[in-house]
Amino acid sequence: MSLNRKKLVREIGRRTRLSNRDVERVIETLVEVWTEELVSGGRIELEHFMVLETQRVERCRNNPVLLRTFRQVKLRSSQALRDKLNS
Repeated sequence: MSLNRKKLVREIGRRTRLSNRDVERVIETLVEVWTEELVSGGRIELEHFMVLETQRVERCRNNPVLLRTFRQVKLRSSQALRDKLNS
């Protein structure tokens, strides 16, 4: 089973009794806020769940002149989540 955006909206709406439209707005806003935070070099930490942060990575294709720096997003799961997954 996979959880896509549509299923997420429906499930949150069912559990909270909010309209799907309101849930969609909250999810869109959450994604915007997270994106802005990561772009500015910040970090997102949801206690007992995960940490998202950006890292600078330098890559070179056998030529020092072509050295480029990239930013990538690193995801780390919390110990509590790992314990639940492994039990």
